[in-house]
Amino acid sequence: MFSISTTTIDSQQLSNKLEDERAGAFVCFEGRVRNHNDGRQVTALEYEAYEELALKEGERVIKEAKEKFGILNCIAVHRTGPLAIGDVAVWVGVVSAHRAEAFDGCRYIIDEIKHRLPVWKREHYADGKIEWVNCATCANTRSPEPAKAYTKGTSHKHESARSKCNSVEEKAR
Repeated sequence: MFSISTTTIDSQQLSNKLEDERAGAFVCFEGRVRNHNDGRQVTALEYEAYEELALKEGERVIKEAKEKFGILNCIAVHRTGPLAIGDVAVWVGVVSAHRAEAFDGCRYIIDEIKHRLPVWKREHYADGKIEWVNCATCANTRSPEPAKAYTKGTSHKHESARSKCNSVEEKAR
């Protein structure tokens, strides 16, 4: 089961959903918002997602992991919207009969989520700048221009999987 949440991820509630008497192993991963990245002080971040596609691809990842590693059950949740330092941005929980399958399955799920899902992150820095980070499309070496820093009043748009990162002005509200 994969989902996207705009509210706080409750790790304990998710863990409880994975209780299974057949399971000898439970492994979870929490990706938390840290206060630094690449030598810069981070004050907050935001995630945006193409939700319909992210949900479909997330479910594919879960199905693949279950088949590949013999997982009994697993849950993955990714946050969107604004997050504060320390907030859980992504949570993955896996139960299996044995620890090796649980560890391998959990790692596979988080790696594939980060690699395959259309989810974009922008970081807010102590110096007031806001930038998109770790966006594979923005980092496309064929792009004639490097990704530009996000400024207030712009949003992240991808026209296609091969397009470059474009900042476009949002309509004033």
